[in-house]
Amino acid sequence: MPQLLIRIQKTALLTAIVVALLLGNQNAVSWATAVQPIAVDAPAALESSTRHTQASRMVTRFAERAHYSRTAIDDELSRNLLDNFIKSLDSNKHYFLASDIEYFQRYRDTMDDTLRNNDMDPVFDIFRIYRLRAQQNLNYIIQSLNEEPDFSVDETYLFDREDLPWATSEAELQNLWRQRMKNDAISLMLAEKTWGETAEVLDKRYNRLLKRINDIDSDEVIENFLNAFTHTLDPHSSYMSPRNSEEYRIAMSLSYQGIGASLQLEEDYVTIINIIPGGPAAIDGKLQPNDRITAVGQQESGELVDVIGWELDDVVQLIRGESGTTVRLQILGADSMPGDQEVILELVRDKVKLEERAAKSEIIETERDGIKTKVGVISVPSFYMDFEARSRGDKDYVSTTRDVRTLILELEKEGITGLVMDLRGNGGGHLSEATALSGLFINAGPMVQLRDTSGRIEVLDDPEPTISYSGPLVVLVNRYSASASEIFAAAIQDYGRGLVVGQQTFGKGTVQNLYDLDQYTRVASDPGLGQLTLTIGKYYRVNGGSTQNRGVIPDIELPSAIDTKRTGESSRPGALPWDQIRSAQFEEFGSVQPDLQSLREAQALRAADNADYEFLMKNVDAANRIRSQNSVSLNIETRRTEQARRRDDRLVRENDRRQANGEMLLEDNDELEGSEMPDVLLEQAAQIVTDYAAIPPKAPKTVVKASAPLN
Repeated sequence: MPQLLIRIQKTALLTAIVVALLLGNQNAVSWATAVQPIAVDAPAALESSTRHTQASRMVTRFAERAHYSRTAIDDELSRNLLDNFIKSLDSNKHYFLASDIEYFQRYRDTMDDTLRNNDMDPVFDIFRIYRLRAQQNLNYIIQSLNEEPDFSVDETYLFDREDLPWATSEAELQNLWRQRMKNDAISLMLAEKTWGETAEVLDKRYNRLLKRINDIDSDEVIENFLNAFTHTLDPHSSYMSPRNSEEYRIAMSLSYQGIGASLQLEEDYVTIINIIPGGPAAIDGKLQPNDRITAVGQQESGELVDVIGWELDDVVQLIRGESGTTVRLQILGADSMPGDQEVILELVRDKVKLEERAAKSEIIETERDGIKTKVGVISVPSFYMDFEARSRGDKDYVSTTRDVRTLILELEKEGITGLVMDLRGNGGGHLSEATALSGLFINAGPMVQLRDTSGRIEVLDDPEPTISYSGPLVVLVNRYSASASEIFAAAIQDYGRGLVVGQQTFGKGTVQNLYDLDQYTRVASDPGLGQLTLTIGKYYRVNGGSTQNRGVIPDIELPSAIDTKRTGESSRPGALPWDQIRSAQFEEFGSVQPDLQSLREAQALRAADNADYEFLMKNVDAANRIRSQNSVSLNIETRRTEQARRRDDRLVRENDRRQANGEMLLEDNDELEGSEMPDVLLEQAAQIVTDYAAIPPKAPKTVVKASAPLN
């Protein structure tokens, strides 16, 4: 062995022992002596600066004075902050030992003091132990790649450890990492890689992850800590370091060429957060929120580069490119287990196009007693407005409300008997467009209420002078319908103007404000203090109920493969609760309540005799079964059999649907991948609005404002 490598290994080993002794952790010593680290550059020692403490104090002051919940920064918050910070470093319990967690308890009641004073040592103390554990674990797993595991052994890997206890010994944690490596290897070998190819991919992956952790600087540690703090307040409040603040500003001011999706790093995976309307991913329709990108390839035949463990910025650079070029993404689906078969998506890079974000219409025919009727459908992917054109004085500027008004006129000329407003996947947009769009269907009155940190309530009224459509209306939503979509759906529901159909919406009913911290200090610093996003208000329906956390509950529920336990505001730790204020005064259009039961029964009878609906239900059941599992077999033949069985089950479900509908059957799974699936939910919504159109309208009534808030 070269003398330089020997010196590096001895130095790394000595450093691990010294750090362990300084931390008072005996388990760390036994780990250090048991593991022989590979040669890596020693990471720089991290410490706080006056800039960090200044940013921390300012974030704390803003949180105390401006956050909607007015949470006290005290010992109770300190305990939550410590838990959040530990979880931000090791959410799946792969790094820390139980003895480390016990050691951290000395800071349990003092993290609030750390926020306010100049002593950031506890933060860097915890991070140092995390980085030490990462070095030990990753060095161990990298060295284990020298020998091919026995893939015929029957053992199980528990991949979801969030609710499990922390490992109590180095042997237990070492075994966990051995199983993790074995599971990663099986995932690659099921894709027809040899062990040699698999070991090479994993060696690069684990070394890349180790380098990423070693390269973390003090700014990133403080950013992580302050985010752990803001997330004790609610999941939408956050802090950005100066570097990330600048990158955010650049991203907001430039038009990047890409796929039109927001990404973030979760564990070792770059994960899809949302799909941007009008972008290539939205137009293609296959990429979904919570999908994970495992590899990226250029053009139609370029090599797929494994990106698990990569920095987010590096993955983004691979995905970006010139307009018109092709990028290939290897995707592990949101509901897939580790090691499930991945799919390859080809997307042509392009700018997000305003015209592709625009509302679109179509007509669906329904039939009752041999008589066909037309149902109009308007799909609204987002609440948009061309502010630049409006500010120039352009009278024909584009907006959601203007486009929908035009589409309504066109559909009424076609003789529609009812209208479906499809807001599935609509994550929101401009509040002014949500209130204006509501005004196309409601004659006059309040649309939404907004309460700020001080308790002041502002009522936003209908800005549209005339109603554009007064016929039967259904609003189709799902779990990805959020924010402005929920304001619109809630207004339609509260006024009795129409039916809300589908799945419980996301539940994002809060308002945020952005604070550039450099604008609030007299002492200039380089590179600055960063920026803070803080929740400063809540939206409330006209009936007084919040859309926050609870979202909008549909009048008629339809099945969905989207898991409400994993997706939506109520699934996010620290989410602000649902509550209620006094109702605004408004006049209901009518009431759907007396007819709901008969409408639900009609829908249930129709669905029971619909092969497409049965197909959807079976797919939802299959997704739920997969989600309920938190472990996988580490026997490669067992995994291969399970994978084949799931693919065959999908083919059987699809052919059962086709046979019932008199369609041609598929021969194999390859044909299944390229086949188009029916939009069962849209068809059901069209049937529901047809039933609804046959019900005589109800007389309007006035709802009087309550005298006091309801809690």
